[in-house]
Amino acid sequence: MAQIVGSRARSPERGAALVELALVLPLLLVVIAGIVDFGLAFQRFEVVANAAREGARLGTKPNYGTAAVRQRVRDYIQQGLGISTTATLDAVVPVGSITWTQPSVTVNLSSGTLSVPVSRVDVFYHHQFMLMQPLMGLIGSSWGSSITLKATSVMTVGRAPAGGPSPVTVPRKAHSVRTRRRGD
Repeated sequence: MAQIVGSRARSPERGAALVELALVLPLLLVVIAGIVDFGLAFQRFEVVANAAREGARLGTKPNYGTAAVRQRVRDYIQQGLGISTTATLDAVVPVGSITWTQPSVTVNLSSGTLSVPVSRVDVFYHHQFMLMQPLMGLIGSSWGSSITLKATSVMTVGRAPAGGPSPVTVPRKAHSVRTRRRGD
């Protein structure tokens, strides 16, 4: 009868996979942490951009001032990011980081110029990286610990400025909708 030989023969490459894993795993974890952190930063940028858009929209309406626009932007950021305390909100969106202006944009037309009133909101948000900040601190680097996200939104004001021309209106083309029933 033939003798059965074990499938685990001793070789000089035994444990090589474990060493390779030990070398590659830290790099893989840093890449994953970077992906998660930049994904969170992008999500926060989208909330800040939407907050700026919401503030500019509110700024186009009559009877709303700077305080109302700033408060609406802060409320939107607080709700969108799930921030529970005012102190935390003040840390990431400090006083003065939301500006609202109402400049006029001059448009050159063939028949002359037209001044169009707009509402502009700038929002600055200070974002701290959660995973990359401690990792960068291990190597003694301050790069990558935080960034400031900026979002700007500009919308035209739908009312005429005092003594100025009425806002530009673009006539809409009438569209007809034709529906079909099944079997037609």
